[in-house]
Amino acid sequence: MPEQQSRTLHCYMNWLALDGLSEPAEGYVAALHAAGYDGIQLVSSTPEGVAEEARALKMGICGSGRVNTPTDAAEIARAAQDQGFECVTLHVGWGLENDDELDRLIAAVLDATAKYGVPLYPETHRATIFQDMWRTVRAVERFPDLRFNCDFSHWYTGSEMVYGTFERKFEFIRPVIERGRFVHGRIGNPGSIQVDIGDGNGTEQPFVQHFRSLWTAVFTNFLESTDPDETISFATELLGPDIYYARQFEGREESDRWHQSMVLTRIARECFAIASQVETELRVGVNYP
Repeated sequence: MPEQQSRTLHCYMNWLALDGLSEPAEGYVAALHAAGYDGIQLVSSTPEGVAEEARALKMGICGSGRVNTPTDAAEIARAAQDQGFECVTLHVGWGLENDDELDRLIAAVLDATAKYGVPLYPETHRATIFQDMWRTVRAVERFPDLRFNCDFSHWYTGSEMVYGTFERKFEFIRPVIERGRFVHGRIGNPGSIQVDIGDGNGTEQPFVQHFRSLWTAVFTNFLESTDPDETISFATELLGPDIYYARQFEGREESDRWHQSMVLTRIARECFAIASQVETELRVGVNYP
């Protein structure tokens, strides 16, 4: 296994999360760098020049895309290789595919990853083939080489993970957790997919503790991986009210998305620190419960 210190968490901001925010005087990229982000996740609407500006500041770059047909996967991976992306997260399918169609899409994603050397991470996302927990776990049984972008907010709210006990569903999705290599930073509660979490420390918000458990488990399993080429990334993705993610009250957004993104990033780093300690104790033979 690689040395522990070589396995770090890469924290990014998804460019779409900046939509509707006031641009700082120094520009978004410089502000993200100054705020301590390791890189930027680009989207289709990202302006030209952002990647070059980020690279000049030695920031990382990853991408995002949608795979509607098997041929889309290779096209996305080829473009990502040309642009020097570290990885790409994907919305795959629309969730209406039968199992044969689902299998062809997954096989295309895995083939494109192998051919172009750019990790492609399908998301656990609504309106995709991985919109529900049961079907995703069944797909892992057929395709154990899958690696995921874990956007748990879609399952936490959409599948109401606390209904029928959170612990039971946590254990059921463990095969997905074990294969998480990217995490989208958003926290929802049982009724809303994106909510203000304050400083993220209060026990009065049990859903925050659930997300901490999920993220820590993903990071722990990554650190236990024996593949020296794998990386782990976290990208805040707090989206605006125009697409009905950020809630509005009396015409104003519920929270300051820039500040909340910083809170989520801090929580992710705290979870990674916990996971690192767990992994260290496991490696030296400490009996960790």
